[in-house]
Amino acid sequence: MDDRNWLAERFEAHRPRLRAVAFHMLGSGGEADDAVQEAWLRLSRTDPAGVANLGGWLTTVVARVCLDLLRARGARREEPLDTDLARRPGGGDRDGTGPEDQALLAEGVGAALVVVLDTLTPAERLAFVLHDLFAVPFEEVAQVLGRSPAAARQLASRARRRVQGAAPDPEVDRARQRAVVAAFLAAAREGDFEALLALLDPDVVVRADAGRVVRGARAVAEQALGFAGRARFAGLVLVDGAPGLVVAPQGRPRIVLAFTVRGGRVMGLEVIADPERLAGLNLAFLDG
Repeated sequence: MDDRNWLAERFEAHRPRLRAVAFHMLGSGGEADDAVQEAWLRLSRTDPAGVANLGGWLTTVVARVCLDLLRARGARREEPLDTDLARRPGGGDRDGTGPEDQALLAEGVGAALVVVLDTLTPAERLAFVLHDLFAVPFEEVAQVLGRSPAAARQLASRARRRVQGAAPDPEVDRARQRAVVAAFLAAAREGDFEALLALLDPDVVVRADAGRVVRGARAVAEQALGFAGRARFAGLVLVDGAPGLVVAPQGRPRIVLAFTVRGGRVMGLEVIADPERLAGLNLAFLDG
């Protein structure tokens, strides 16, 4: 086995953890893959003999790549969704539904946590993800951030409080959530912009396949107006047990909207149009 094949084998052994770190950091399967690929490119240009701890070195590289991407998001306008709030199927985008993603979802990294993580600053998110979720020592977190271990600890603590404070109540009122989702559907069908605004949290985040994002109540309400045409085919549904909407012309699900509702308002919304993801959802149709 030549040196490159040996290095590739060692890298592949670390890939699941690296992708998990990147997915937690970025909330996008496609971007996570890109971050991991960048780590491989950097490793292939490095003398492995000078890397004492390959796993730690790769984690640091992926974390820095993700940090740069998060900071770039804040420095530019987010790419808006299509006017119907969904990516067209068949575009070839990676949707992040591999084994690693399923493991992440099993750990509770669903739409609700992604929404909460999106409220953190890039530095807070990195400190929380690396230390609290992947047990990276604060000394190493500090090196990635270019700050002191004490500062990294403080960032993680601040992020932890915000995540814990936003954790969903296990005794959620499903009837109230269903009412909010039903009101959202009615407002979208009627093109009622003000009603949509009243239902949305000011910091609402909408994510679609491939990690495309819309933020803020006004932007989301404007996008929802473009959903009016398809809304006539939509109906209430339980998405993995939580109230949501499904667009199912001729009874075949084409788009699913999974809602995160807290305090009577929509805080997060995930738009799923990829056929493979749709096939993996547990949907229960509701009346009305």
